[in-house]
Amino acid sequence: MKGRKENLAQERKLLLDIYRRLLERFGLRHWWPAKTPFEVMVGAILTQNTAWANVEKAIANLKAEGPLRPSFLIKLSPAKLRRLIRPSGYFNQKEKKLRAFLRFFLAPPYRGSVGRMRRAETGKLREELLSIWGIGPETADSILLYALGHPVFVVDAYTRRVFARLGLTPAHAGYQELQNFFVRRLPKEIALFNDFHAQAVALGNRYCRSRPDCGSCPLKELGRCRVFGTGPAI
Repeated sequence: MKGRKENLAQERKLLLDIYRRLLERFGLRHWWPAKTPFEVMVGAILTQNTAWANVEKAIANLKAEGPLRPSFLIKLSPAKLRRLIRPSGYFNQKEKKLRAFLRFFLAPPYRGSVGRMRRAETGKLREELLSIWGIGPETADSILLYALGHPVFVVDAYTRRVFARLGLTPAHAGYQELQNFFVRRLPKEIALFNDFHAQAVALGNRYCRSRPDCGSCPLKELGRCRVFGTGPAI
């Protein structure tokens, strides 16, 4: 038991050191880039399997059509909504996903109120979000953290790649296993969960790509990367 606690303390210290190094390199990320919580929710659905630049184009189309409010979007015909979100890719599926979420959001008990959703118990709301067709753990947790300020840690492909290469998490760990790793070791602070994930995205996008730029990586001095070390490349 004592050894386990010592390992957790060491890993917590390492994670906070990683965060400090990333913060020094990238600065506060101010993520999620949106003007309203509802815009975050829409973006979380549209960003599935696409680059954020494509989501920005789709959201710009929605705003040009009318107010970005659930009561307006739900009245758009399927064909028009598909046309507006086309830049985000997979627009046929995403139209159905977005509409399913809108029906949920506008129905009792939330009735389109961000405030009501924000006051809901985290675990219960997460289960409700996951019950919506087309919403998986990453999308649900993005809505919870970035739109509603609930203390959940978001895991994505960048997080998986970065921390597997650092030898901290298994390369093929499941979503819940990875999320638990961070939640059990980091202080349960919404701002930290928010920016830590955003920092990992910045690192994965700029340096820790499929073909990594290890020479310029802000974590190079840690000496833990397994890409070109003795461990298996990831």
